[in-house]
Amino acid sequence: MRSSLRTQGHGHRATGLTLGVGSINGQLTSSSPAVLEAILVNPVVIVDYDPSWPATSQQLRDRLAATLGQLAVAIEHVGSTAVPGLAAKPIIDLDVVIADHADLPAVIERLRPLGYQHEGDLGVPGREAFTTPAGAPAHHLYVCALDTRALGRHLAFRDALRADPALADAYGDLKRTLAARLAHDRDAYTEAKSAFIDQVLAALPRQP
Repeated sequence: MRSSLRTQGHGHRATGLTLGVGSINGQLTSSSPAVLEAILVNPVVIVDYDPSWPATSQQLRDRLAATLGQLAVAIEHVGSTAVPGLAAKPIIDLDVVIADHADLPAVIERLRPLGYQHEGDLGVPGREAFTTPAGAPAHHLYVCALDTRALGRHLAFRDALRADPALADAYGDLKRTLAARLAHDRDAYTEAKSAFIDQVLAALPRQP
């Protein structure tokens, strides 16, 4: 299916998303029909953690790695779907890490045959966004140079949540509350999360 979804708080992006059909114990999961319908109608949908997310991420990463070769220093699974047990929007976030911003034009050319179209930074300096190919698993792809603040924040926040299950639970509860209130306003939803994220990053030994 084709669906137009916003990025995480900055601009709009066209995405071709593929979701399956299923449920776990009657709860909404990333593959349930109710979630599929909700994503089409509402910008913000939060579901229980899906154990299939790591495998989906790995499949996407393998394909990207084979295409980009040495241009990709790393391909990181970031965002809430990268944290075991954390409720999340059922969309994988991936950061392709490049050694230098000068490598971006070559990356854009390599990704184009796969169906990824460059969209610019969409208001987030250092984080280059791409459209999602039609028929691909639901995901957002970004390209970041090693020294960018955006990449540092993505990795630091993910790692903090992975290391502290209580912190991850608190973040999941906050997201569910905000999604219930702000399902039709992604910008307000993202802004409301920012204080929590900034507080976590500020408490780290070294803020990115």
